[in-house]
Amino acid sequence: MRNLIVFISSFLFCFSVCAEEVELTVYNQNFALVKDQRNLDLKKGLNKVDFRDVASLIEPTSVHFVSLTSPDSCSILEQNYEYDLMSSDKLLSKYIDKNIRIVTKDAKAYEGILSSFDANNIVISGQDGLSMIVRPNNINQISFDKTPEGLITKPTLVWEIENDKEGKHLTEVSYLTGGVNWLAEYVTVLDKDDKKISLDGWVSITNNSGAGYKNAKLKLIAGDVRRVQPMLDVARGASMEYKNKAEAPQFQEKAFFEYHMYTLQRKATLKNNQIKQISLLSANNVPVKKLFIYDPVDYYGWNWYYYENDKTTKEQKIKVKIELTNSKQNNLGMPLPKGKVKVYKKDDDGSLQFVGEDKIDHTPKDETIKLYLGDAFDVVGERKKMNFREGDHWAEESFEISLRNHKETDIEVNVIEHMWRYSNWKIINKSYEFTKKDAQTIEFKVPVVKDGETKVTYTARYWW
Repeated sequence: MRNLIVFISSFLFCFSVCAEEVELTVYNQNFALVKDQRNLDLKKGLNKVDFRDVASLIEPTSVHFVSLTSPDSCSILEQNYEYDLMSSDKLLSKYIDKNIRIVTKDAKAYEGILSSFDANNIVISGQDGLSMIVRPNNINQISFDKTPEGLITKPTLVWEIENDKEGKHLTEVSYLTGGVNWLAEYVTVLDKDDKKISLDGWVSITNNSGAGYKNAKLKLIAGDVRRVQPMLDVARGASMEYKNKAEAPQFQEKAFFEYHMYTLQRKATLKNNQIKQISLLSANNVPVKKLFIYDPVDYYGWNWYYYENDKTTKEQKIKVKIELTNSKQNNLGMPLPKGKVKVYKKDDDGSLQFVGEDKIDHTPKDETIKLYLGDAFDVVGERKKMNFREGDHWAEESFEISLRNHKETDIEVNVIEHMWRYSNWKIINKSYEFTKKDAQTIEFKVPVVKDGETKVTYTARYWW
């Protein structure tokens, strides 16, 4: 029994020491940290090691090497990143003044010494003298004696390692690579009364780094990590893989430094040129509030002159938003990564219809989210200046905002007004109470009955 226990303990120790694995930490800024554990057989003294299958968009200066078996006895003296990948022109350049054989599409064979080549022709010197073979569409086959030295088929790190302990070493290589990105995407469904939603969050991971990661531990970092130099901008891949929504949360979230980390509770394979989608969260019966927002800035833009001096009467759009709080009481409470939110609602036939989408930024727990879905069809706002007068170091102006509701239900419209003319201001006359939102913004909450019209008037006094 004692021998069996010793054997099992030795086996488990060897397995833990020798196990190879990959860990991938993806940042939502188009880069990732790769941790690659591999076994290397190292002799005592100087070793030359080819570490293959690294990402083609690796940052060579970010490489960190350590022997987990014997950290103090093994170190890199020199590193080269080899990316001179094999191609037909590179092969031809290596075979200048060497023997090659060419077969054209009409089955004619040429053999001799390669003298030169370009994009249009290949020149060889054979027994019958110089021959010029048209390329590329005319050539069926080119044969070489052997693959010349110095060409590789995959991006490779080439190391000179000084080692004091001979044998097998479990090593860990960490490096940053571009071309790996992730984003969060959310799908919500409004209930019949626009008072609750169901929300499903998905993580989309794009890998165009030039390498695949098989059975990798996967972590995602949400936050704005500072980089001194921007990563390369890599196009999205062509293939996409979808995963069905899991019943239980697949990611474990926790704070990490000033960011948030989401760790997948299982291993995943991320192929090169692939988009993988994994369920992040699922919540039902999340309370929401529908808002009608009337803000003249949406019409005039941030042009102060036109905002203050346009005396014409024009119909203006009223935004429709839904508001929710990311809290446990509302069946949420997880810090939500930034991403796009699509909103659907069932029609009378029970079919889902798309009603709008918006983007959210990184949102901590207990914070409020407002989603702008579109403009109201049946609610119209008009704003016009009714009066303006000024004196020595003062001015007064009056406005009238008309709100018309053509819906079959009563609504409340949030009217936003901006006190931009001077820094000192006071509302001296008003038809509705308002809330001061900041130093130069006020908000009226105005009820408008179905098929009715409500007018809001106010007068502002400025002084300087």
